[in-house]
Amino acid sequence: MLDNYYISILRHYKERLGRRSLSLALFYINLLELSLLLLLGTFFMAFARQMKLITMSSFKFWTLFLLVSIFVLFKNWMRFNGKKRNVLNAKFKSKPMSIYLIWTLPFACLILAFVLYQVK
Repeated sequence: MLDNYYISILRHYKERLGRRSLSLALFYINLLELSLLLLLGTFFMAFARQMKLITMSSFKFWTLFLLVSIFVLFKNWMRFNGKKRNVLNAKFKSKPMSIYLIWTLPFACLILAFVLYQVK
């Protein structure tokens, strides 16, 4: 699923930015994946608070999120460099998605995560 977003961003900016589009597409996919991860984490944290479950402190949550974020950054860096990107680019045949919709997804996830983090 995330591969389609990566290729859409890459193809959209390839004509205008050239090789810098690779960095932009990698930045976007990292932002999207980390915002989805943050949304999922804050959802479970808010759910646990509402159910009166003491599972993890806020400090431990942010520490775990930081460690998982570093892992995701390295995973995406290794995954979308070289051969994998070329294979994905060759297989991508669907129509291009709206660039505005693609860019609003991570910010919508961040806003929802912020709202869920405020739940007490």
